[in-house]
Amino acid sequence: MGALTLSQVTKSFGATQVIRGVDLNVENGEFCVFVGPSGCGKSTLLRMIAGLEDVTSGDVTIHGARVNDLAPARREIAMVFQSYALYPHLTVRDNMGLALKQAGTPRVQIEQATEKAAEMLDLSHLLERRPAELSGGQRQRVAIGRAIVRRPKLFLFDEPLSNLDAALRVQTRIEIARLHRELGATMIYVTHDQVEAMTLADKIVVLRGGVVEQVGRPMDLYNDPDNTFVAGFIGSPQMNFLKAGKLGLRSDTLGIRPEHLEPGSGQISGRVSHVEKLGGETLVYVATEDHGLLTVRQFGEQDYAVDEEVGLSFDPNRAFHFDAEGKRLR
Repeated sequence: MGALTLSQVTKSFGATQVIRGVDLNVENGEFCVFVGPSGCGKSTLLRMIAGLEDVTSGDVTIHGARVNDLAPARREIAMVFQSYALYPHLTVRDNMGLALKQAGTPRVQIEQATEKAAEMLDLSHLLERRPAELSGGQRQRVAIGRAIVRRPKLFLFDEPLSNLDAALRVQTRIEIARLHRELGATMIYVTHDQVEAMTLADKIVVLRGGVVEQVGRPMDLYNDPDNTFVAGFIGSPQMNFLKAGKLGLRSDTLGIRPEHLEPGSGQISGRVSHVEKLGGETLVYVATEDHGLLTVRQFGEQDYAVDEEVGLSFDPNRAFHFDAEGKRLR
């Protein structure tokens, strides 16, 4: 029995359908990430699982029980939002234990659960502070701790790192991954950041326009995308798309990752448009007449001059072939 099953789930707002027949199974203990551009329906789908949005049609099943008609409080889920949603007048301790208190849990059990979660999140020394006395990263950890003490069947995360700066995002991402390993819990996580998806997920669900484009393990999506959308969305910098006809090939579009384009003599020629030296790698942007702007990724520090003429080549075995509709040709 899976932890979560979605069966032909749809959602409409009036005449506008935003979720279009989604089928998905998430196993016990899996870390599943919904990823896609703004407006793809990932947060709406999460809110339907949580019970914060009604399901127009189809079934949402949690641990074998259909929950379409259950209120959020009865679904045994805990949700961590983009905003921390902490009560400013309560201490960290009281914020984390509030749901248990409202459920009538004995005080001793509340204290034990709160202190255990605080220890896991390095919050023990902050339990008597109020939210205004905490950093953004600490507030988000309190919100996660509030979810942990409830011991839910499902943890739901709705873009929890988007309000944090870059360094805190990395740190908190590592902490969430560690918590997943320690708790062995099932987690559903929404983000528009494919780096978060790649680094956290056991399973990624790529959404576009309310439709699931592909489901799979992170590196399976990277190495074996079903279409140009997934190929271009998963991977940073994104995949280069070449006009196959200009290269004498039968497919309509040829995809090649930036790390698989090699400067030197080759079948593609262009001029360097811009260079980004990032220390561990160098990104070279090459303007070509036939294929537009291409990105080349090279290891370490490399020297190129703007307007320098370069040739580009690639190993044909590294290329992805797509038809006129963008579907993968295998």
